[in-house]
Amino acid sequence: MPILHSNFTPSLPFKNGHFNTIYRPLFVKEEINFKRKRITTWDSDFIDLDFSFVKSDTLVLLIHGLEGSSSSSYMLTATKYLNNTGFDTVCMNLRGCSGEDNLLLGTYHSGKTDDVDFVINYLNKTYSYKNIVIVGFSLGGNLSLKYLGEYSDIPEVVKGAVAVSVPVDLTTSQAELSKFKNKIYLSEFLKTMKSKLIAKAERFPEFELDRKLLAKANKFRHIEKQYTVPVFGFKSSEDYWEKASSRPYIPKIKHPTLLINSLDDSFLSKECYPYDEAEKVANFYLITPNYGGHVGFLSSFTKTQNNWLEKKMVQFIKEKMNLV
Repeated sequence: MPILHSNFTPSLPFKNGHFNTIYRPLFVKEEINFKRKRITTWDSDFIDLDFSFVKSDTLVLLIHGLEGSSSSSYMLTATKYLNNTGFDTVCMNLRGCSGEDNLLLGTYHSGKTDDVDFVINYLNKTYSYKNIVIVGFSLGGNLSLKYLGEYSDIPEVVKGAVAVSVPVDLTTSQAELSKFKNKIYLSEFLKTMKSKLIAKAERFPEFELDRKLLAKANKFRHIEKQYTVPVFGFKSSEDYWEKASSRPYIPKIKHPTLLINSLDDSFLSKECYPYDEAEKVANFYLITPNYGGHVGFLSSFTKTQNNWLEKKMVQFIKEKMNLV
């Protein structure tokens, strides 16, 4: 029964989920000297990978969340901690998220695991690592879990994954994000997504974007109706949510995998806490701390006390994947 105990007890202000969610991107900063490698995809597009080397035989692949990048605060702090622990890292910037628009009309979505598979195979063939570990945040965590349960030909070098703050059930989590309590977060997501869609429409005249409807969009389904559904071939938003969700794939996971979802994450519905799967699936572990917010998990204004999340990642990697 791999439901793990949580000892995360932050100080008073960080016991507020919204405070924990907002504090990290605003005030937690790290500087990483990345070495960027641009790789060409099978469909003549590109993906930018940002490496940070410490001469390890283990590489940790980090995948960011919706509209994030390698420069997102949680990506930088994880990179710094993992490097200090002795692991090489590479941050995968999803298509269109590396500071430069990708070449195709299609970018990424919550279930687009073919890019994860492509990157994993590229890393395996190009580098001589003994171990590759996947760490995904939010949307990137959904991709990580879905990839491990969806693909049957995962290279042996892949040892497992850690997923953080993951909306494993997109149907109910998108409904949760549409509630008033998440209005500010949703507004920020939609702002960058709208800007990118307008840029796409200018580059691809055949992409028929209704700009008046886009300007009024205040839910994810409004973006999906104009872009995700037609561009990626889904029947509807409901079809996309069902097919892109990672929860149905969890029972098929064969690698040691940890999901950390805090109970005060305002982005997540009750369906995003897969207790049944954790009790039944031998390799799937779950931690549900009372606190942490969405990709927050900070406990103090003191920087040196804010590595509970990164410690849990490394502990799991070392203990369950037998990596030192």
